[in-house]
Amino acid sequence: MSGLLDSIGNTLGADLQQQLGQQIGADPQKTSQAIQAALPMLLSGLNHNASKPDGAASLLGALQRDHDGSLLDDIGGLLGGNVRGATADGAGIVQHVLGDHRENAEHAIAKQSGLDAAQASQMLMALAPIVMGALGRMQRSQMLDAQGLSSLLKDEHAATAQAQPGLMGLASRLFSQQGADGVMKEIGSLLGGGAKS
Repeated sequence: MSGLLDSIGNTLGADLQQQLGQQIGADPQKTSQAIQAALPMLLSGLNHNASKPDGAASLLGALQRDHDGSLLDDIGGLLGGNVRGATADGAGIVQHVLGDHRENAEHAIAKQSGLDAAQASQMLMALAPIVMGALGRMQRSQMLDAQGLSSLLKDEHAATAQAQPGLMGLASRLFSQQGADGVMKEIGSLLGGGAKS
């Protein structure tokens, strides 16, 4: 069975990536690199939150209430702004998932892709409802309870860390390290200056 991020990657085909790039004003290469950086950041945040006491139950409640996966059937409409409240929804999800680490995550995505911070922020807001929709659909199809959801995210996190150890390790440390300075220095070291904008 395809993993969560693989499923999202397959859903976001070339046409949808191009549409997303046009929405944030980025070329296809930067858009693709930003997606590859943003998805692990969101997954790491979800895994971090679900590992807290009552965190998985809270996430499960949000999925059952608001994220049944139906928006995945019209991602083009979502990215085109035709789904009511999508932008506000995305902003709220990002704030809840990343919390105080949001700015560092945006800088990491920008450094990786060559986007500016505002474009990285838009990217996160566009992807967040898609990630939640995919997770909600997975939760329903596997009939996961809170513990099962927490285990799923833990397994996804571990698999992604194995596939992308540098970026996923950095994403994990965003949520475990007290100070941001060390992480920001590591971003520059890890990405070797990143793509030039």
